[in-house]
Amino acid sequence: MNGTARPPADGGTPPAGNGTTARRRGRPPRAESADTRDRILAAARAEFSERGYEKTSVRGIAKAAGVDSALVHHYFGTKDQIFEAAIEVAFAPALNAPNALADGPLDGVGERLTRFIFGVWDNPTTRTPLLAIVRSAVNNETAAAVFRRLVAAQLLRRVAAQVDLPDAELRAELAAAQLVGAAMMRYVIKLEPLASADLEQIIARVAPVVQGHLTNP
Repeated sequence: MNGTARPPADGGTPPAGNGTTARRRGRPPRAESADTRDRILAAARAEFSERGYEKTSVRGIAKAAGVDSALVHHYFGTKDQIFEAAIEVAFAPALNAPNALADGPLDGVGERLTRFIFGVWDNPTTRTPLLAIVRSAVNNETAAAVFRRLVAAQLLRRVAAQVDLPDAELRAELAAAQLVGAAMMRYVIKLEPLASADLEQIIARVAPVVQGHLTNP
């Protein structure tokens, strides 16, 4: 005997040396798919939050998720698509903003929407991923395009659909610009005294402007 394994007597394929069935690289069993996808998405959100769009790589996301890069591409495609999927989950709380429009009389819509949006920003749990989104969008045009597409499709058009006045989309965009601009100055740039001002004071001053954009003739 020279130590070389002999083929089976029936001429079939020899068994794997480790006694297990070989698995295609990068593809988990079907039962693990949902868990693996969620793990990749969580890793992507963390990477984009910590590093921003430009410094995040598919390889880095794969490493953080404990999978290979081919599996990341399998579930999400390109880096742009991974970013969009990651921010859609992080942006989900803000997508409930149109509900604030419908929940009450029209003459209070500015305050309701302003209070809702600043509530999302003021909560540390929802603020952290929003900061990563905004910073990525400001510093990279590709990330900005993804952000614009998401905001336009899932937020502004839904707000505009509830504004029964001419130029509804423009009105919704102006209201959003007022809210996003104020939030960026307070939470991203941290311009004083806005950054340290009482939240109720900010809402009292911003809400009438938002109200005017949405409802004034």
